[in-house]
Amino acid sequence: MPLVIVACAVAVLIFLIVKLKLNTFVSLVIVSFLTALVLQIPVDKIPTTIETGIGGQLGHLAVIFGFGSMLGKLVSDSGGGHRIAMTLIKRFGRKHIQIAVVLASFIVGIALFFEVGLVVLLPIIFVIARELDMPLMFLGIPMAITLNVAHAFLPPHPAPTAITSTLGANMGHVLLYGIIVSIPTIIVAGPLFNSMLHKFRPDLYHTDVEVTALGEFKEFKEEDTPGFAISVITSMMPVILIAVATICSFVLPEGNVVNEVIQFVGAPDAAMLLSMLFAVWTMGLARKRTMADIAGSMTESVKQIAMMLLIIGGGGAFKQVLVDGGISDYISTMFSNINMPPLIAAWLVAAVLRVCLGSATVASLTAAGLVAPMVAMSGVNPALMVLAVGAGSVIADHVNDAGFWMIKEYFGLSLKETFMSWTAATTVMSVMGLISVLTLSLFV
Repeated sequence: MPLVIVACAVAVLIFLIVKLKLNTFVSLVIVSFLTALVLQIPVDKIPTTIETGIGGQLGHLAVIFGFGSMLGKLVSDSGGGHRIAMTLIKRFGRKHIQIAVVLASFIVGIALFFEVGLVVLLPIIFVIARELDMPLMFLGIPMAITLNVAHAFLPPHPAPTAITSTLGANMGHVLLYGIIVSIPTIIVAGPLFNSMLHKFRPDLYHTDVEVTALGEFKEFKEEDTPGFAISVITSMMPVILIAVATICSFVLPEGNVVNEVIQFVGAPDAAMLLSMLFAVWTMGLARKRTMADIAGSMTESVKQIAMMLLIIGGGGAFKQVLVDGGISDYISTMFSNINMPPLIAAWLVAAVLRVCLGSATVASLTAAGLVAPMVAMSGVNPALMVLAVGAGSVIADHVNDAGFWMIKEYFGLSLKETFMSWTAATTVMSVMGLISVLTLSLFV
């Protein structure tokens, strides 16, 4: 019955947005209240649940999106994104530009959360697509899939790092096997799936997309833009700071003063703030722009993402209602006596949790606790169990996850188009991830 309630809630949400054309944020809040009532959450607790969901989702992302959009706007308005895009086009050419995007996304994805990586890379991808008169989706899907694969499989991302400990796996093995599994998963769910989708549904690939969250597209003369090196360093500064902090966390001893300072600077919120301030200098003051002009760019960037932030918060409210309504406990009970091969069981439990709850991290952590006894009983490689859980936790991204709404808004898609492209792509990614893990299990 609880799973039927989830399915009905999603159906009502789609009806409100697609048929009634109701604002997406309003629709999410309405469905969250209705679902909470059906799940018998006490009436006096429902507002708190909604507020907790919105606050929990935006508490982390609002800072990152705010500073990230300012950083992206400063790089864009100065011509830095144009310079990076044109250089990549010259080096790789139109034919191999997807390869360049995937490689850049994988490097960024190792260090940054999916949401942060999307904010950092999308302005550059947008310019490349414009310059080549190419649909944004053609480059956007491989980029987003690559970021999502890294988020699901590779430490130091939260879910794989946490469940590595829960399942008693070796961190080095998880990272090594994760990279091996990531390669075929990215290729199949990224460029190959993208080509198939473009062949069968070319109507999804628009070349005239106007992404309101990125602002107006500006034309630049190359001689008027910043240098390639400083443009890359500025754009990638969050990656650099977080990557250095991650490396130092393994190399330097805990309690070391230097390490504590580096960890503070490399925390995502602090890294985004410092990177934005760095961009104020490199893309602003050093380019002879006035502070008033720089402040104008920063203000405009926040205006452009305001509605998207509300929508993401609404998705958080819906997810919190499902959690507080006992959906995760119901699924835990349902799978308590599961009897099937451990790797497939781990993937399936995580997949069901993901579809119902939305959050890949919550799905991973809950699934890991459920399947942990299988590791000792079956003797299966615990590193592969970590990856199987990771693969299941990213399946069928839909309306109860922030990533779904980010892709919809940033790529300028309708709800139906987002289901047909992104939800389908993440399903392919999850299944291919499981196949890759099962194949690797034959050799390790």
